[in-house]
Amino acid sequence: MRKHTSIRTSSIGTFRRISLGTAISAAISAAALFTTTAATAATPHVAAPAPPQHNQHTQHVEYFTGAGTHPRHTTVPASKPLSPSERASIASDGDVTPVVQNGPVGTKLDVVFVGDGYTAAQQEDFHDDVRTKWAKITAVEPYASYTDLFNVWAVDAVSNESGVSGDPSKDVVRDTALDSAFFCDGIERLLCVDTGKVESYASKAPAADLVVVLSNSTKYGGAGYNDVSSQVGYDGIATASSDNDQSDQIAVHEAGHSLGKLADEYDYGKDGTYSGPEPTEVNLTKLSADEMTAQQQKWYRWIGQQSPDGGTVGAYEGGGYYQFGLNRPTENSIMRTLGRDFNLPGREAMIAGFYRYASVLSSPVTTDHAVTRGDRIRVTAPPSAQVRWYVDGRESKASRGRTTAVPRTLGVPADGRTHTVTAKATDRTDAVRDPAWRKLLSGSLSWRVTP
Repeated sequence: MRKHTSIRTSSIGTFRRISLGTAISAAISAAALFTTTAATAATPHVAAPAPPQHNQHTQHVEYFTGAGTHPRHTTVPASKPLSPSERASIASDGDVTPVVQNGPVGTKLDVVFVGDGYTAAQQEDFHDDVRTKWAKITAVEPYASYTDLFNVWAVDAVSNESGVSGDPSKDVVRDTALDSAFFCDGIERLLCVDTGKVESYASKAPAADLVVVLSNSTKYGGAGYNDVSSQVGYDGIATASSDNDQSDQIAVHEAGHSLGKLADEYDYGKDGTYSGPEPTEVNLTKLSADEMTAQQQKWYRWIGQQSPDGGTVGAYEGGGYYQFGLNRPTENSIMRTLGRDFNLPGREAMIAGFYRYASVLSSPVTTDHAVTRGDRIRVTAPPSAQVRWYVDGRESKASRGRTTAVPRTLGVPADGRTHTVTAKATDRTDAVRDPAWRKLLSGSLSWRVTP
């Protein structure tokens, strides 16, 4: 209960403030990118009998009763439109702090953490919690191998009271910026928020591809709002307790939906056999392992391979909320049970999801301005990618693998003419086998070199 009992001197004045106009402009650009890239990638979840239908007055949420358990689904009342006073309050709040900066917005996958239940004097605590949570998330593969593809932003939402409603008991009510509350819909571990307020705060970040709400609590709980498609550009919201050691797994699971477009691999333990069409999600199928291999469908490239979540890839019955009629790739991945790893098909889908937002190459040296022969050009790329440099289309083989280069040493002549330097890279990971997805793993950047 560290934050409920201690008060620390605020250093809000040292935080970088980003104007709302700039943030919204950048966010609209991110939303346009999302619409273009994610529209073809998004796949609807398999229709299931268990989750009740919802309308414009309800929201579909996924919740978690405990670490190492299968998730559940329910619907909760939808957030009401913001009042003029709420909009005014949010407009004057929401300092943005860069936590991790690996490259320009637009070339990275931008993760936005919004805090709730932190008072003005506790915003440093919130930033510390963001760093801690992000470290836990990026300890999980494939995040661990691709940390350079992410930017991370913290958006301060100043609450009048510390902590969240429903902690420790149902009768506890606290005045917080996002209305975080346990016992949502009568379910103790379901941690709901006002999604309209979340969107207003998330829009203050330069871009928002993935949004996580950290609620100031040590109590286990969280939620996944899988049917939220934001105008800002993100798809879904994950909520998690800030100081619970297991709650980071909730965000990892929910990102499996929003980034990997993965289906849930669990069932509700109820009778029922799926009889619909072949699911469009990559990690569910009606086919057996032999049928997938014969037809070269779904995860046939991985069948028989040892999977990081344990056992071998095959066809295990049960998934998409059905006990029968649907098969999943492995016995027990994180899309089935919290605390597990992604299986091989899931890991492949997540890496492809990363690259729908991030580029294999990025550079702090902008490509829309000319450079000189003596300028130093630096690029970043994942460890599994090799950088190659070209002058007017011809490779400088001596510079292969370098992440910095000077046009003069690459071979740009001092002939008074304009030349072009290009860096190219392809991620050579063997974790992505689908040829269509491998196309996402290549990129290039070019600079005009003036005399």
